[in-house]
Amino acid sequence: MPHPPETAPETTTTPAHATSSEQPRALGLEEWLTVIVMATLALITFANVLVRYFTSSSFAWTEEISVFLMIVLAMVGGSAAVARDRHIRIEYFAEGGSPQRRQRLAQLGALLVALLFGVMAVLSMRLVWDDYRYEETSPGIGVPQWWYSVWLPVFSILIALRALGHFVRSGRKARAGATQ
Repeated sequence: MPHPPETAPETTTTPAHATSSEQPRALGLEEWLTVIVMATLALITFANVLVRYFTSSSFAWTEEISVFLMIVLAMVGGSAAVARDRHIRIEYFAEGGSPQRRQRLAQLGALLVALLFGVMAVLSMRLVWDDYRYEETSPGIGVPQWWYSVWLPVFSILIALRALGHFVRSGRKARAGATQ
């Protein structure tokens, strides 16, 4: 009985926009924050399930904290995606055309992301100030609302800095390609 032909082992290919030389050196902050937030979410959710099962009531604070942690997780994931150049894009435009065109589009995208999150940081700082000044409290457990909202400008600045870092890395790559 003949054996099927051997096939070459599958290899993963790295997209043109995500080569290892372009990757930022340190994404440890995002990775550790993701681990911590996910572990905290799992623990408080598990604790709430146990309390509901054994007492037919729940911890009121878990929902509010869970929503906050999911927002933090989304912002941390956004920061890692921008740093790795894996954010949402239309591949038809981003991957088409000459290498110079792709490079310029990557730089334009990084600048626009930095601008967006810079504006978001400024506007959210105004929100934090209003929460603090008017002594807003959270609806679930009544803690000051600024305890939650203060993290939006912090993570927006982090994402803007990651985008600027990507802009600098793509500029270096463009200059290195032009000198060769």
